[in-house]
Amino acid sequence: MTDRQSLDGMAAPNWNDPAIQGRLKRRHRGASLLRLGGIVAIAIALGLLALLLGSILSIGLKAFSQTVAEIDVPISTEYVDLENLEDSNWTRLAQDGVATLYPDDATGRRDQRYRNILSRGGLNAVRGAIEEQVIADPSLVGQSVRVSVQLSDPFDQFAKGVVRRDTPEDMRRITNDEIAMYDGLVAEGRISRVFNTWLFTNGDSRFPEMAGLAAGLRGSAMALMVCLIISFPIGIGTAIYLEEFAPKNWLTYMIEVNINNLAAVPSIVFGLLGLAVLLNFFGLPRSAPLVGGMVLALMTLPTIIIATRAALKAVPPSIREGAMGIGASPMQVVTHHVLPLAMPGILTGTIIGMAAALGETAPLLLIGMNMFSTDLPGSVFDQATALPTQIFMWFDSPELGFVSRTAAAIIVLLGFLLMMNATAIFIRSKLERKW
Repeated sequence: MTDRQSLDGMAAPNWNDPAIQGRLKRRHRGASLLRLGGIVAIAIALGLLALLLGSILSIGLKAFSQTVAEIDVPISTEYVDLENLEDSNWTRLAQDGVATLYPDDATGRRDQRYRNILSRGGLNAVRGAIEEQVIADPSLVGQSVRVSVQLSDPFDQFAKGVVRRDTPEDMRRITNDEIAMYDGLVAEGRISRVFNTWLFTNGDSRFPEMAGLAAGLRGSAMALMVCLIISFPIGIGTAIYLEEFAPKNWLTYMIEVNINNLAAVPSIVFGLLGLAVLLNFFGLPRSAPLVGGMVLALMTLPTIIIATRAALKAVPPSIREGAMGIGASPMQVVTHHVLPLAMPGILTGTIIGMAAALGETAPLLLIGMNMFSTDLPGSVFDQATALPTQIFMWFDSPELGFVSRTAAAIIVLLGFLLMMNATAIFIRSKLERKW
């Protein structure tokens, strides 16, 4: 048998044949085009992602800083009750401190036009700051306390370059005289830019410079806590029963099919279910994190069940057989052997499901978790908003400052989602066992 003769007696192909060479070239050309198409598709996807993230970051990063005016508030003994500091006239002290920014005009009266520079909620901010400092340190009475008050949104945007000085006066919200007054405060060293802690400590506000995410963050945290408490044990218990104990008949088959279908149902359907059943039928409180968490739990349950069943299936049958061979009961096999080995996959699926629930807006809108909330909720029964619905409401606001705050809230939401997904990857890589 020659080297051109195959084992079954058939002649081996002549690789130097021009026809075979042509087919090989076409095959290699097709593979190269497919590889090139994949690279181009990935490059386009990365480019669009970079464009999206770049636009969000370029707009949202401005909201993480806030332009403030430094005010020295004299703590006069005339308005301070040394015997009972809580009953002092803090409002009058704040008014006198803010008035130090206003120069006297020709008639000896304070120039009220300066009030447009400071935030309309600035007086309350000054009042709260001096009250907190003086009560903590009564020795400040008779001295001056320096506090920072936010500038109004038009001047904050002007300081950040969003509103340009060379824009015609009739096309911006601040006049040339007000800009001149602002320049005077800059020359006095009273204007500075600081990290916007109010974005994370304040509730919502009609004034962009005073608006914060604290109420939305707490509402989302409470709703996710309720969601986890409900969906985690029910999801794991359902998956264990279906995978380990349920008989394989038409009933369990129908249950499995419906669970898989529920995972693909649009989230707004769960919101309608919560509105019809939880609010209208059971009469649970509207806009409460309790109801929001229950709706998110209904939406997350199919994901957790599917992920848990996949993790249980990944455990080798030899583990079960070995446990039963040493006398373990079926329940002991599952609880002592199978479930601990499947837990990394279960936790990964749970965290991913919770991350998806964190970004949901439609079901929360239907149950009313888009209320204007200046106060932070104290319990899961209080009215609250959530971070995604906060973004939705800010996006619909006409003020210019809410544009950057909307993008900043999206950055915060993306940060939480990235942390949750990174946690899922870390848990899986550290705890996963391979057989």
